[in-house]
Formats: sequence, C-alpha cells, structure tokens
Amino acid sequence: MGVGRLADCKKRILFVTEAMGGGVFTYIVDLANGLADKCDIYIAYAVRPQTPSDYKEYFDEKIHLIEVKNFTRSPNPAKDIKAFFELRKIADEVKPDIIHLHSSKAGALGRWAFNGKKTPLFYTPHGYSFLMKDQNALKRLMYRAIEAVSAKRACITVSCSEGENRESLKLTKRAVYVDNGINTEKLDNLLSAVQPQKEHEFTVFTLGRICCQKNPKMFDDIAKAMPQIHFLWIGDGELRDELTSPNIEITGWLDREQALFKSVSADVFVLTSLWEGLPISLLEAMYMKKPCVVSNVIGNHDVIRSGENGYVCDNVSEFADSIENIRIEKSTGLTETAYDDILTRYNTNVMAEKYSAIYDEALMNSVKE
Repeated sequence: MGVGRLADCKKRILFVTEAMGGGVFTYIVDLANGLADKCDIYIAYAVRPQTPSDYKEYFDEKIHLIEVKNFTRSPNPAKDIKAFFELRKIADEVKPDIIHLHSSKAGALGRWAFNGKKTPLFYTPHGYSFLMKDQNALKRLMYRAIEAVSAKRACITVSCSEGENRESLKLTKRAVYVDNGINTEKLDNLLSAVQPQKEHEFTVFTLGRICCQKNPKMFDDIAKAMPQIHFLWIGDGELRDELTSPNIEITGWLDREQALFKSVSADVFVLTSLWEGLPISLLEAMYMKKPCVVSNVIGNHDVIRSGENGYVCDNVSEFADSIENIRIEKSTGLTETAYDDILTRYNTNVMAEKYSAIYDEALMNSVKE
C-alpha cells in the first residue's frame, strides 16, 4: 500500500521511551524528525543523565514532547506501577493511531499498558537486556522471562538489525527488522564546519561511554599489544580506570563538534563491544570513510562483512593484525564499500520509508479486522 496513506491522513504516532540517551536518543530524534512531515508525532519520554541538556532543540518543532515523571531505568515496582498508569493516561489524551515502544523498560510496561488490538502496537528493543553481559546470570534470566511473557501480547517487534531480529524470532513470530540509520544530511552539515588535523600521528579511536558494554579492557589490551600506535577514546565513563596503557588518550565528554573533529582527524575506528543493537558510532565512522575494526557481536557483524567493508575480530591479535593491515595500506577499497552501504541501506531516509510502510500495513490490517 505504501507511504501515501500516512502522508495524506496525518496519523498520530506515539513513541514511548525511557532510554532517552546515547544511541537510542539519536535514533528517536532521526526517526521522529523523518516522519514529522507525514505524521503527527508524540514522544512520551524520561530524561537520563546522558540526555543532552538542550534535547528539545534536536526535534522538529512540530513534534510533541511529553515527559513521563515516573519512568526509571532500573526495576522499581512502585514507580513502574505509576508509570504504567501514566502511560495509559497519556495515550487516552493523545488518542494515537500507532504506538511504538522503544527500549526494554518501555517495551515491558507498554505491552501490558496497551493491548495492541484497537491500536497497532510496536516494540523496538535497541539491544535486549538479557544479552547485556554486565548483568548477573539471574538478572539476565529474569529479563529473558519478562521478554518471553511480554512477547505473547499483540505487538510487532521491530528490531534495528538482522542479528537482533534473530533473537526476536526466538521469542515471537511477530517480528521484523528495519536497519538502524544515520541522518547523512545533518552529518554533512556538521562535518562541513570541521577541518581535520592534517598533520597527526596514526591514531586508532573509539567513541562512547567507557562502560562494560564497550569493553574497555579489550581496548586497553589492543593498545598494549601495539605500543607504537596512538589510541584515542572519545568520551568518558565509570570504567576509565581500566584504560591503563600509556599510549591511550581519554578526551572526556566533548560536544558534538569537538568529537567530530577528533574523529575525522583519526585513522581507524575500533569497536570492542560485548553486545550492541546497531551502533550509531559505527555507522557514522563508515560514512566518514574511516576503516572499521569491530568485535564479533550482534549489531557489529550485521553491518561489517570482514574483508569487504571492514574487519570483524574475535580476539586481541586479530584486532592488532587488522589495524596493522590498515596502517600499511593493505586494505584498500574497504572504506568506499562501507560508505556505499550507508548511502543505500543505513540512513534515516531509508529507515523512515520502511517504518512508514510497516505502520501503514498495520493500519490497513486493523481496518480489515
């Protein structure tokens, strides 16, 4: 049926997210802005420490922002019950045609707050909680059980990578995926104001929070294995003490322009993550034509095809060998292939079109029922 019906009818879409920070925040901003001309967008959200202080300025002025006062990141029975009823009240006031839940907490509460029968209901995990290796086995088992029970509700799970979709299909047959994407036009505008440092030492960089997910211990081990190379971590976090190798520089948190300056002035992007959804930082590095060397986990290996558009590695020696191949220019063609992948697949225009089609089909099916 296509996108036209949504464009003509200005359907109301309610996004619900507790995780208004990091990659999820960027995803919500780009998807909401991409749909704002076709649909009336409402976002029920919570502020996190990682949420930019000027977050409202990121959104198209046509988008309606509604703060959920009782959202918490960790399980909190009293707050969760209040958030449950708060979400129902918001939906009663907005009267959406589509409800789309983003992140595990919103997905758990929302799939029980709404039955998905009168109003089509969608859920995007952005990285399942039960795959997070910084949680103990009991918690991960609990998270999987919550996902398994909630997956029985009338809801379509829309994963942001093919690998995450494979996990979704273990929980429910009502699952599809739309690849994460970046706003290349916005990134071009930012990059046009950034002049890279032409004279610099060969630099391997990563970007993000220094936390368990990003596996700073492996980043440190790679740096120790290559003492002649300058390593750069753009960001900060609670595990910065694990970065002990003397050839590692930690920038601390930088604003967007400063972070881009550091990125475009570096030579190789590395991502040592223990788990991912589909990382925005990786897609941006590909678009900036930085050779990408990543860990072999969901999200990373869905985007990077080893030897074609980057390298996928299982251990420190493979990371070191791949970086060295790039340094001595034995990896020509990787960056052009990766750049083309962004233009054809991993961008917000493609992402918004696919979501419009999925929403439209759901609306058509609900009319038939």
